[in-house]
Amino acid sequence: MNCFLIAAVTADGFIARHPDDRSFDWTSLEDKKFYVDMIKQAGTVVMGRQTFGTFTRYPKGLQFVIYTREPASFQNPKPEVIDAWATQQSPAELLADLAKKGCTNVAICGGSSIYTMFMKSGLVTKLYLTVEPVLFGQGVSLFSDSLDQNLQLVEVKKLSDQTIVLEYDVLKA
Repeated sequence: MNCFLIAAVTADGFIARHPDDRSFDWTSLEDKKFYVDMIKQAGTVVMGRQTFGTFTRYPKGLQFVIYTREPASFQNPKPEVIDAWATQQSPAELLADLAKKGCTNVAICGGSSIYTMFMKSGLVTKLYLTVEPVLFGQGVSLFSDSLDQNLQLVEVKKLSDQTIVLEYDVLKA
């Protein structure tokens, strides 16, 4: 299973000013296109309920898996556009279930606690970080807890004169 983490970060390493902040409000048009292309390529998107709540539009045909403390109360806001359902499964259980359904690519799309949970699981194979020329000084960190994970830089891709994507392989211990 190709399980990749994708995030946009400020030059000082934050994914948001506050938990309800929408990254689409401060990221470049180039990042928005890169993000949508990557999640379409994956087909399955995993994120927390709060992050899902910041979306106003959904690319058609995607499967969204939403982490929430109350999966039974989750309702798909656009059943005519996307397949969306909620879970509390561990990352290993979720990816095993998705693999049984034929899923081969999964995009982990936030927020901070979801990124942390999946990185700690050891199941993430790639990390894509768009670095935007913005400083917040403080805000929501990419990860919500300490990690000890080595990465290998695969590629630095310029999306524009101002925005880059860092592609890393996640090295296994």
